[in-house]
Amino acid sequence: MIETPRTIIRPYTEADIVLIAPIFADPITMVFWPQPLSAEASAAWVRRASASFPATGLGRMLVELRAGGTPIGDCGIVETEINGQREYDLGYIIHHPYWRQGFGLECARACLEYGMHTLGLTRIVANMPHDHSASARVAERLGMQREASFQHPRNRNILTYVYALNL
Repeated sequence: MIETPRTIIRPYTEADIVLIAPIFADPITMVFWPQPLSAEASAAWVRRASASFPATGLGRMLVELRAGGTPIGDCGIVETEINGQREYDLGYIIHHPYWRQGFGLECARACLEYGMHTLGLTRIVANMPHDHSASARVAERLGMQREASFQHPRNRNILTYVYALNL
């Protein structure tokens, strides 16, 4: 579990499927994704994340408000292929009612620090569609530098930026 001043970021459990599914199904929240996730895709997301986390410490996690426990999104680091390379990818999805309040930066920073200090990672990247300026600002405020761009085959072949932090 990772705690920030306003949130708790914790590994998913099976019970979290019903908590995260409405966020992943929201068309505003998921506007930069190929499409909002179906209930089945959300369940698969949670199951994949909860299966990988115990063995590796890697995976996306549920973000909840400390006050009241309301789920507001997802954040974490996964090992995946980006632009033809294996990378440790920092990702963050915050539900749109919580945008422009600093939650993305707060949670991403906490997960980045977890990756560096707990997991000992020496390189972490973040990728986002070229027009997702809020996500790019989060990466820049984390000290990441835009390193590459590519047409992302898993996201409609749109131009995607890769930001990286090498430690």
